[in-house]
Amino acid sequence: MAYHSRAEDDPYLDKEISDSDDEELVLKKSDFLILAARNEDDVSHLEVWVYEDMDETGESNLYVHHDIILPAFPLSLAWMDCNLADTSATANLAAVGSISPAIEIWDLDVLDAVEPLATLGGEATAASPADDPASLEGTATKKKKKKSKKKGPSMREGSHEDAVLGLSWNRDFRNVLASASADKTVKVWDVASQQCQHTLTHHKGKVQAVAWNPAEAPVLLTGAFDKVAALADVRVPDGQPLMWKVSADVEALAWSPHAPTTFLVSSEDGLVSAYDARAGAGSEPLFRLAAHDKATCALSFNQAAPNLLATASTDNMVKLWDVADTKPSLVAAQDLKRSAIGTASTSED
Repeated sequence: MAYHSRAEDDPYLDKEISDSDDEELVLKKSDFLILAARNEDDVSHLEVWVYEDMDETGESNLYVHHDIILPAFPLSLAWMDCNLADTSATANLAAVGSISPAIEIWDLDVLDAVEPLATLGGEATAASPADDPASLEGTATKKKKKKSKKKGPSMREGSHEDAVLGLSWNRDFRNVLASASADKTVKVWDVASQQCQHTLTHHKGKVQAVAWNPAEAPVLLTGAFDKVAALADVRVPDGQPLMWKVSADVEALAWSPHAPTTFLVSSEDGLVSAYDARAGAGSEPLFRLAAHDKATCALSFNQAAPNLLATASTDNMVKLWDVADTKPSLVAAQDLKRSAIGTASTSED
């Protein structure tokens, strides 16, 4: 077999394809990046997509820059810029919640990564009998005991015990991540030490969503399948959260970036309700909006345009609303005519 130290000397190497592949890996400042999780043929991926806006020819482009194979079906994502080795520095990380109780943190700057940087919770690593010689003594002479009932896998200290349905990264305390789980708990994690700092147990159903307040960093909004939205201050983890009863199981939560005491809750019946946290627990909503015919799965405010809200639903629709003066009006609607929409987000910058 011939070896060519310079690729240009190899007559069997397609130079044009090699050059184009290298070009696609280079990210430009004008590129928009989209983080997505996908499952196909029982294989799950975390994907970084690049959207190139229209050039002088009027053409745009959308493609997968690179992807990471995930070990379990993904259910939630949160981007983070906290460097785990040095919290004063920045990084490009993604936290992934899945049907597994573990939360994996991946470095998005590493191509073809095979394992996460860190894992929060999840199954404890079982010790091998060979690690403990004492456990092997006399095994030949011991009589066989009756088989004990099969136990579930042991979990790391502080771990969730069921699927992780929602994640929210705290932009002020950059090493802090909140998680919502089907085990009916909300956990607050220090991602640098990979330890659970607080466990909140105020919900009686699966917790679907969590959202940190953009102005008061320790204030956390939670929503669950017990038809309750709750407001907790993690500085007082044992305190009683403020609670609001909604019309159906909570699907999504959002704080208004331009009115940080106002939060929105969407539910399985398609309704979107807005509340002012200052009015106290159980207060009447500022407005109720019948946004969709089916479950409203996504709420996203536009950071640049005050009062512009996006909603998405399992009825295949994406809608834009003007919610100024607590009187929502429809700005635009589009039927994607493909399938149920599980999530949507406006660009934050």
